[in-house]
Amino acid sequence: MMVGVPTPDMEITLPAIEIFGRGGAIKSSWYGDCLPSRDFPMLVDLYLQGRFDLDAFVSETIGLEDVEEAFEKMHKGEVLRSVVVFGK
Repeated sequence: MMVGVPTPDMEITLPAIEIFGRGGAIKSSWYGDCLPSRDFPMLVDLYLQGRFDLDAFVSETIGLEDVEEAFEKMHKGEVLRSVVVFGK
């Protein structure tokens, strides 16, 4: 399973025996295979009802001027997700 969105020039190389010889498959996942037009409003509703703890997925809120530092923290494994808040 490939998770995430690759860059346009990204390629993968692997031995074919890993797919065909063992009955495997290659599958990509875009937004976890959800339908954003259907699923995002549902997730927002669940959040507003208090049934989906979206806040637990946010490590920190930052201002736009802190984006570079947030990327450094992410690469170091210090935060999971930083959310940019405009006007903070």
